[in-house]
Amino acid sequence: MTLIIRGYWRSGTSHRTRIALELKGLEYRQEPVDLRAGAHKDEGFTAQNPQGLVPVLETPDGAQLSQSMAIIEWLEETYPEPALLPAGTTERAIARGMADLIACDVHPLNNLRVLKQLVGPLGASEEQKLEWIARWIQDGFAALEVLVERHGGAFCYGDTPGIADCCLIPQIYSARRFGVDLGAFPRLLAIDARAAEHEAFIRAAPENQPDAD
Repeated sequence: MTLIIRGYWRSGTSHRTRIALELKGLEYRQEPVDLRAGAHKDEGFTAQNPQGLVPVLETPDGAQLSQSMAIIEWLEETYPEPALLPAGTTERAIARGMADLIACDVHPLNNLRVLKQLVGPLGASEEQKLEWIARWIQDGFAALEVLVERHGGAFCYGDTPGIADCCLIPQIYSARRFGVDLGAFPRLLAIDARAAEHEAFIRAAPENQPDAD
């Protein structure tokens, strides 16, 4: 069996998982889940992930893995080369922290279900929604910009793409979708420019997915 990823083309968590798969050079098959049509709420999908969230990765032995960061860690442990984490334990913790800054503290606040709650039951205007999105992205990126200055090179940690870049590039894509001003983050934008010329990131990009529109 091959690896199967069930996700949505514009989902940041699906995007970061695709980047990890591509950086490792793994063969995988995509089975798109249309979030707009509510396919993630279907009984067949919630049987795989009771949260009803994308992505789900089906392993060659049929296990159903959820939560993108857990999936990326599984990929790293199962297919250790090329590595997404540096060699030393301290260095690995720093790289994971940079990734989690995005995955745990920025992305969840701007996820689709949070934004729906803001503009639905909580009655936020479109302007307020965009202010909310910009606030959390810019706060997180300000911290990451400092960490990249300390630990980065061509990419977030050193000169090869890794786990933090898997998270950063989808978040920059999302920031641009919502018109967030990224001018204060030249190091992050330089990494994004390098990723735009890297084959793995190109193949994983939302616009290059079979379900993109």
